[in-house]
Amino acid sequence: MNIARRIARIHTAARHVCKALAYRTRSGLIAAAVEQGLLIRTGDLLDRLGADLKDGQRSWYGRHTAKAYRAAHLGADAVKVWAQHRTTGRWIHVHVYKPTDPALYTALTTYKATRHLSQVDFMEVA
Repeated sequence: MNIARRIARIHTAARHVCKALAYRTRSGLIAAAVEQGLLIRTGDLLDRLGADLKDGQRSWYGRHTAKAYRAAHLGADAVKVWAQHRTTGRWIHVHVYKPTDPALYTALTTYKATRHLSQVDFMEVA
């Protein structure tokens, strides 16, 4: 069976179940890797570092991370996964990265609201 037909079947099945299961089905192995900690969202790293940023600032940190990732990987985007927004509960499509990806830490130093988190004291926590 070709990949297009398989994806079509997954999406058809996802339309007939609850929202949470539908988004989980669409994300598949990527969502499982996020739950196991093999991949993390930018907000997960900020939570580990104890950053108390508003949603708008977290979003800008994510944009800085995506830009750093693209610069390091010849313009390619990171893998995306469907996840629930931490405050609104809406399902959103977010990039996920390996916990040791240099783009996460480059973005910490390039974004002014998180620059203080790249100090040695905070890095030991992560």
